[in-house]
Amino acid sequence: MSLNKIIIDTLKSLGIPVSFQTYTGQATTYITFFEVVQYTALNADDEEVKTGYNIQIDIWSKGDYTSLAQQVKELMKEKGFRRTTEVEDYEPDTKTYHKVIRFSYVK
Repeated sequence: MSLNKIIIDTLKSLGIPVSFQTYTGQATTYITFFEVVQYTALNADDEEVKTGYNIQIDIWSKGDYTSLAQQVKELMKEKGFRRTTEVEDYEPDTKTYHKVIRFSYVK
């Protein structure tokens, strides 16, 4: 199963759009995500046995996203993702709040 499918399937229960990299719909609250970096997490006999991924989930909203961000963290943790960093931002040109949450995952 692809990492993108895992993320989409994990977050679809939130009831808001979840898209890889970009979103072109009309919803005012949505999630985008992408892979920041991929790396060898475990080698054995000079072969990669496990691959590590750092992914970024971006929550975009015109209003308070606090509860949504908490739900995202809980769902991702349940699927084996580990939160590494998070930061808040505001996009003044679109008047949109932006929450960035990064996770690591080993597969």
